[in-house]
Amino acid sequence: MKDLQISTRETDIIIEELKNTLSLDGDVVEFGCYAGDTSVLLAEAMKTQHDKWLWLYDSFEGLPEKTAEDNTAAGWRFKKGELKVDAETVAHKFRKLQLPDPVIKKAWFQDLEDGDLPSQICFALLDGDFYASIKTSFALVDPRLEIGGIVIVHDYRNPELPGSAKAVNEFLEAHPNYQMRLSSGLAILQKY
Repeated sequence: MKDLQISTRETDIIIEELKNTLSLDGDVVEFGCYAGDTSVLLAEAMKTQHDKWLWLYDSFEGLPEKTAEDNTAAGWRFKKGELKVDAETVAHKFRKLQLPDPVIKKAWFQDLEDGDLPSQICFALLDGDFYASIKTSFALVDPRLEIGGIVIVHDYRNPELPGSAKAVNEFLEAHPNYQMRLSSGLAILQKY
């Protein structure tokens, strides 16, 4: 299954990195699940992990408003409200494939509260597209991420989404306990 927003090569990398963290304590989170195509691949890879939950976060209202950090000279093809999918579409994919139900939270990332998140995280996929979404996701994940845990940020090298790289670079400057490597368009950060 191929997500419209994440390439097959990128999903292969994401799943391989996820598998490297499944021996750690904590659950798996995805910030920006869109239609859930990558989410079901995460769930497939987690099938034997009966002690872990998959948590999915999305506004299900489409994209938020861009900020100055997200603007490029070339412009960006998506506008506020685009990429809108309802949560039931995502839930239906899990039922159809007979996968365990994920925890689905419908909210803008900045509106999430402590109780909306697992207490421990082993793996996080951040696909919020814009600067504020990625920055907020890092702030939510970092205090809960286990040592050795991995955060993958999609669109790090996407010139149409410069906010993603800016948020990652700022996070790394403030958090020297992470190491980053790049693979395809993904930034892969591991906590030490």
